[in-house]
Amino acid sequence: MAESIYGELLSKINSPEDLRKLPQEELIKVCADIRQYIIDVLSVNPGHLGASLGTVELTVALHYVFNTPFDRIVWDVGHQAYGHKILTGRKEVFQTLRKFGGISGFPNPNESEYDAFIAGHASTSISAALGMSVASNLKQEEDRHVVAVIGDGSMTGGLAFEGLNNAASDPNNLLIILNDNNMAIDNNVGAINQYLVDITTSYAYNKMRYDVYKGLKKMNLISEKRRGSILRFNNSLKALITQQHNFFEGFSIRYFGPVNGHDVNYLVKILNDIKDMQGPKLLHIKTKKGKGFEPAEKSAIEWHAPGKFNKETGKRIIPDNLNQPQLYQEVFGHTLVELAEQDKRVVGVTPAMPTGCSMCYLMKAFPERAFDVGIAEAHAVTFSAGMAKEGLIPFCNIYSSFMQRAYDQVIHDVAIQKLHIIMCLDRGGLVGEDGATHHGVFDLAYLRPIPNLVIASPFNEWELRNLMYSAYKGNDPFVIRYPRGKGEKTDWHNTPEMRPVGKGRKLRDGKDIAILSIGPIGNDVVKAIEQLNGEAGSIAHYDMIYLKPLDEELLHEVGENFSKVITVENGVRKGGFGSAVIEFMADNEYTPRIKRIGVPDEFIEQGSVPELLRLCEMDVEGIIKVIRSF
Repeated sequence: MAESIYGELLSKINSPEDLRKLPQEELIKVCADIRQYIIDVLSVNPGHLGASLGTVELTVALHYVFNTPFDRIVWDVGHQAYGHKILTGRKEVFQTLRKFGGISGFPNPNESEYDAFIAGHASTSISAALGMSVASNLKQEEDRHVVAVIGDGSMTGGLAFEGLNNAASDPNNLLIILNDNNMAIDNNVGAINQYLVDITTSYAYNKMRYDVYKGLKKMNLISEKRRGSILRFNNSLKALITQQHNFFEGFSIRYFGPVNGHDVNYLVKILNDIKDMQGPKLLHIKTKKGKGFEPAEKSAIEWHAPGKFNKETGKRIIPDNLNQPQLYQEVFGHTLVELAEQDKRVVGVTPAMPTGCSMCYLMKAFPERAFDVGIAEAHAVTFSAGMAKEGLIPFCNIYSSFMQRAYDQVIHDVAIQKLHIIMCLDRGGLVGEDGATHHGVFDLAYLRPIPNLVIASPFNEWELRNLMYSAYKGNDPFVIRYPRGKGEKTDWHNTPEMRPVGKGRKLRDGKDIAILSIGPIGNDVVKAIEQLNGEAGSIAHYDMIYLKPLDEELLHEVGENFSKVITVENGVRKGGFGSAVIEFMADNEYTPRIKRIGVPDEFIEQGSVPELLRLCEMDVEGIIKVIRSF
């Protein structure tokens, strides 16, 4: 691989140790090389562009100042860590990012010792880094530094606040870096603020401050208990001078900033000044998402994960979807607007994914009835529960893998009270290039044991619309689970019909083997049966639609008439739809041979959805293989 693709300086850097050998004046050029390399690679290999372009200077400064991997850098919202991957020995494989068999799009300790903690979901960095910092204190590793880099959106997550609250109460020297790329947390700007940043981060000031503290403690004029009070007084004094009160200082965490996150040399200076300070501290940096690539700077949402693009013209390469099936999330978004037009009680809730889940259409049509609550899945569910308690009909749309974070709320706040909430789980099943942290494969298994829930998955877009309409017309807590990507029909806009709760349908008669499927993967069953063309005998196919309650009438029919049964689901085999069928057969003393097709008991890597279905033997060929095995 030619060195020229990396740039003059980046071509010489294979580890942070190489970076630290460079004179500081070269760092600006290193940043330029990294930024260009990210643009070059992502223009042909899609990934998360804007966030990582915005953290290039921070990444370089962190690895220049800290002794990584001995010092720990814990990233939050891991798609801002592409520059980190490039600097930490993965430069030559960066072009395999998010590809099958390649490197992950998120930090992963199994991939590199420089990845201190996995970072697929948001708001985890402070808690994880705090645990590491406390552990270092207990192990008397006084020379180890721990840094949490939290993205601005992640600060809306409750776990981040829990970490902040705990950081002030346990002995630690944690450094939290808030990467604020357009979040109005604190707008301290101007000369006096810059002066205070320079003073309060300087080595001389903080050495004097610490020496005074040690002297007062030695004379028994101060205790650890009173230290917090003095810190709060210090923070209050700073607030008086700046005419600003800082949120973080309310947690007794020393605050510095905001500072320009794109001035790599100033970041190096500040990090060197504050890294050895005792106690928790927070550095607030201001960055621009998409920095250095004008189209991404102008439209952060569009260029968050833009797909392929022309790096010279800045034009996105958008596939022609004319006469193609719509994305499931698009069908959801348009259907939700239709329901909202019919009934003013219909509202929408999403935790920071209005574009991804297509609730943006409701926000445009009825802005007062659509709520983006930030990266706060647990809050989204309980917030919806509160509205349902007062007679509204919330459609709460959460990506399947993120709903895991609201499990207690589903049980305690929704199911026990049997509130009429429609929980739409987008990205159900294997989702592709985002990998193990994002696959929505556990939902059927973890929701199935909860009483009072109705759980369904549509065969296609018509059935998604039918289920949304049925859920709206009903009274039960209702879960609708559908995959990422395109559906099956170009004429998706049917007139919605009621789907009786707990009733499936027979798609095909047969007498030798019964195949029971749930969700869109049933379309692959149809293709498998057609390809076999009678080779494996007469095959019946049932689209069960509902996981809970199961259609017992259909299951009795299967139990009484078939000795060979196959279940198919785009979810984990253990505890999911197939397990539910086995339980029913055992409870009713039916004894067919049952084979389950689904995700095996392991975490599945990144890759395209077809590649991953093939890996798990869940594609058409995998289904044919299981049928033939009977």
